[in-house]
Amino acid sequence: MPQFKPNQPVEQPDAQVKVEVSRANPLPVGANRFRLVVIDDEGNESEAKDIEIIVQATQVPTAVIEMTDDNGQRVDPVVEFGKAFVLSAAKSSDIAPGKIVTYRFTLLPRP
Repeated sequence: MPQFKPNQPVEQPDAQVKVEVSRANPLPVGANRFRLVVIDDEGNESEAKDIEIIVQATQVPTAVIEMTDDNGQRVDPVVEFGKAFVLSAAKSSDIAPGKIVTYRFTLLPRP
């Protein structure tokens, strides 16, 4: 069973991998990003594809932000220059009976 550590690839011949976690070795609450690169039998590597996994807290609210279309459907976070887009926090949650009452969106500075 592979151990996932930051910036250490796990290579295997199987298309699926189980990410084992425990209280002693958890993923942090919030967004965790995994990357996939596939390699063919000639050694050619694909472009990297990322997925963001949300680990939900059990005591405090968990914020989730996505880009959606006007109908609220999630879309890939790619936008044409000069075009408007929608950010959605609709999947954010709190532990019942609590409820989220404020959503604060901030454009962060570019590195």
